[in-house]
Amino acid sequence: MHSRIATLISTIILGIALAVPISAFASEAEAASGQASSFFSDTTAEAGAGLASAPVDAGSIEIDEGGADAVASAAPLDIAQFVRAQKGSNRPVDGVYRGYAYLQGAERNDVCLVAVDDYAVLYVDAAELAARTETQGWGETARSFRDASDGAISIDDPAVKTELSWIVAYLQALDAAAANGSMNIGPGLRLFVTTEESFDLNDAGLRFSFNQEYVPGSFYTSVVGIDGSDVTDGASGVHAELRYADFCNTASWAEGTFAAETDAIGAFKAFLSDLDWSPLWVTLKTTGTAIAIVFILGLLAAWWSLRIPSRAQDIADSIFTIPMVLPPTVCGFVLLLLLGKNTPVGQWFIDVGFPLIFSWPATVLAAVVVSFPLMYRSARGAFESIDRTMLDAARTLGWSEGRIFFKLMLPLAWSSIAAGTVLAFARALGEFGATLFLAGNYVGVTRTIPIAIYFEWMNGNTDVALFWTAVIIAFSFLVILFINLWSRRTTRYRRRVQDA
Repeated sequence: MHSRIATLISTIILGIALAVPISAFASEAEAASGQASSFFSDTTAEAGAGLASAPVDAGSIEIDEGGADAVASAAPLDIAQFVRAQKGSNRPVDGVYRGYAYLQGAERNDVCLVAVDDYAVLYVDAAELAARTETQGWGETARSFRDASDGAISIDDPAVKTELSWIVAYLQALDAAAANGSMNIGPGLRLFVTTEESFDLNDAGLRFSFNQEYVPGSFYTSVVGIDGSDVTDGASGVHAELRYADFCNTASWAEGTFAAETDAIGAFKAFLSDLDWSPLWVTLKTTGTAIAIVFILGLLAAWWSLRIPSRAQDIADSIFTIPMVLPPTVCGFVLLLLLGKNTPVGQWFIDVGFPLIFSWPATVLAAVVVSFPLMYRSARGAFESIDRTMLDAARTLGWSEGRIFFKLMLPLAWSSIAAGTVLAFARALGEFGATLFLAGNYVGVTRTIPIAIYFEWMNGNTDVALFWTAVIIAFSFLVILFINLWSRRTTRYRRRVQDA
């Protein structure tokens, strides 16, 4: 009920905002040359020019509860799968610098918008729009879009004006709902429109590329200087402030993409069916591998550190413990400096065909480094608390050091070792800073649940962020409960043996 009231209020406000006149889109020649001057603003446009003459009732737009789909009864199409990307990445993609890149997802999008400074560039797939409008009986509009093969859109046809106006209105409504208080599309923002997947804005010296499959199965929208320069560099001649990006797909009413309100169970099932589950599998694989490595290395390091001279113990203990007191971002940065592509170690991994940085093994390495001290400290403390005379007695009976370790030290120290395992697991499960530095944010490869929570929230997908937060809390609770029950059972067994 509250969500319906909020949606109604927001659509009324947007309707008032869109009632302000909108000035003209660029002419065909201007758009083709990258000198488009089209924009919508709070100034009065010439009579009958541009979008100002297109009747759009923004108040009739309905947005589904997930904020991904929108419909309006008077519109020739609806919008589905809307996503707002608040942040992108300026790192090379697949080893090649493509500019500042926003990840769209695993599929192309019919509509892409990039907000830069006080203007935005809007890409529309002319062929897709032609198909949608033809389905709805808008034959003239379909032909106008089908003819837009050179990147220019003629808006002399009032139907074309109307269609573009509806797309802008949809984006305004959806973007306002996903902005979370940050900058969003509104009056006064200049808008350049193109139907080409590569668009040069010559005045600004920028090149916009849409629907680019830089990595197989992953599509990007990127912004780079026409000369290939970094637009985020303040010293660059084409410096620009990149604000955010919006992506969505058009759909005809016949396809029924709008998610109508259903009961809670139905809505949750729809949410789960549309959810990208790759962060869960990446997290489980990463954490499971990391905790197995940490368990073995932590026990061996603790056992070894007690067998060396006391002065050497202090140095070794400091080295093994320091990742615990360093901020995770510092750990990630140090690992990047030591293992980066420009270092001998990093180059060796590349030469042997096993690039380490920005790969899944990098997520494991980051988790191991930050969680290792917890396992090591717990194991060492447990071993130090064991009565030394008991160990000496075992040696006088002829027990080997290996037998003493497995048959005596591990059983006696198991409760503390189990606690250290839980702490190390929790630390590896929640690792964010070092992983992002060393492995990056690649969907299905290095995007763990903590990274997914951050980027989904930044992109306005609060429901997805809340879901992954609940998952990681529940999973942590179950693992801790299992370890505690197992530890208690082991302690009871040991007490029965001692009593006997």
